[in-house]
Amino acid sequence: MGGAQSEHTFQHLSDKTGFSIDQINSLHKRFMYLTENEGVLRRQHLENIINLAENPIRRQIIEAFFDNRNMGQNEEGYSQEVGFEEFLTILAFFKAPKQHTSEEERQTITKDKLRFLFNMHDTDNDGFITVDEYKRVVEELVCSNETIEMETAKAISDAAMLEVASVTVGQMGPDDFYEGITFEHFQQILKGIQIETKMNINFWNLDTMTIQCRKPI
Repeated sequence: MGGAQSEHTFQHLSDKTGFSIDQINSLHKRFMYLTENEGVLRRQHLENIINLAENPIRRQIIEAFFDNRNMGQNEEGYSQEVGFEEFLTILAFFKAPKQHTSEEERQTITKDKLRFLFNMHDTDNDGFITVDEYKRVVEELVCSNETIEMETAKAISDAAMLEVASVTVGQMGPDDFYEGITFEHFQQILKGIQIETKMNINFWNLDTMTIQCRKPI
């Protein structure tokens, strides 16, 4: 991107995402570096980031960049590649709120971030974080601790799911079937957590040379 066209495009992206023009310029440099100047992001580009390799929910984070539900177009399914605008749209979920934010704006930001997190774990797009999806996430998080064995991790995930079910739907009978966590339940579980301030990344002082990538073997 260059010249007047870039300035116009970056202004549009700034209006859409809330990033400043300077931030967008820096993020565009990182995007081009990450995609090896192709200008199109694919899963393997994110898989090559060393800092992401050891994250216990790495798979969910990567898929979030290709989840059409996160693009604000009420579409389902996953894309195989995304452009810079979609890349920015996802990063905007991790942008800290402005200092002077009204209560209504804060509630909207919180709901949007919670919806993004919900989508990360509702991997089959059915509107529920199912028992299997939830247990998989818990197991991945617990198993990141090398001192905990898989059987122990499974036991912890089972107990965690029962706790969530009791919180969201109350006492269940022996023959009751728990479909999973709805978005409304998800909001209830995380009520009181200031997700709008906890779920953010500092986008200032971005330097393309600090990106740690490795070439595919």
